[in-house]
Amino acid sequence: MHDDALGDFLRSRRARIRPEEVGLISHGRRRVPGLRREEVAQLAGVSVDYYVRLEQGRGSNVSDAVLDAVARVLRLTEAEHSHLRDLARPKRSRDRGRGAAAREGGGRAPRTGVRTLMDTMTGTPAFVLGRRMDVLAWNALADAVSGFSAMAEGERNAARHTFLDPTAREFYPDWATVAAETVAYLRLDAGRHPDDPLMASLIGELAMKNETFRRLWADHPVKEKTHGVKRMRHPVVGDLELGYETLTLPGDPDQLLVAYTAVPGSAAAEKLAVLASWAASQGGADSAAEDGRAKGDKPSSSRRG
Repeated sequence: MHDDALGDFLRSRRARIRPEEVGLISHGRRRVPGLRREEVAQLAGVSVDYYVRLEQGRGSNVSDAVLDAVARVLRLTEAEHSHLRDLARPKRSRDRGRGAAAREGGGRAPRTGVRTLMDTMTGTPAFVLGRRMDVLAWNALADAVSGFSAMAEGERNAARHTFLDPTAREFYPDWATVAAETVAYLRLDAGRHPDDPLMASLIGELAMKNETFRRLWADHPVKEKTHGVKRMRHPVVGDLELGYETLTLPGDPDQLLVAYTAVPGSAAAEKLAVLASWAASQGGADSAAEDGRAKGDKPSSSRRG
């Protein structure tokens, strides 16, 4: 991310707050929407100069109390508050000390125990997301749903698929929602790892090739992907609506286990059973991993993650 990420984020959040929402009287027409810097400083209980320096990225020693006050004034969500802390106090020195492992982040193949766990989840599509939304591993049913093994290694990235694969809009009936959530999660990841050259390269690629990504990225959305509903239009079983749960893996906070869920007896559960049977007949790719050491990669009916 560029060096003005903190200032851009704060300005975007100031712009969405109307003065009357925080008890201020708006006099006449304003040159810019939302709150002025002076108003944020007043409401947060800090000097204007101090807040200006923070917005300019010159507040590396800013206290938790000040960040909490600014977050309160700007009505930040929990994820946005965490993102503000990451931007105000980037973890550059810590990551440098961790060396290559820190730069690689969650790009390593998941440990054997995680892959074994996914293989036992025969009725549940499950896969592992690493840094930058790279898909690192998956079980047979996740492959039947999303077609990971049919993708080239460089394509196994949820963000790249969402914005650069021409079939994405057809596969996701709620493509606009998926796109917004993808950008919001990438923003969160980028804030946590400000010196990641691979993240910068991915963002640059998406911004250059997709106008919708550029627009969404400029809005600075920030949101965790902890749980929700994903709707897909699968080429074999048709419309498929699944819940998803995202779990941070113990011992590696940069890797997430994502599991799709369906209510027992529901139409979605019946469609998953069809896909599970189909995957078994194809000799499904258990615990496939991006590093090429996986067993049983196979073509799939779907192209989406």
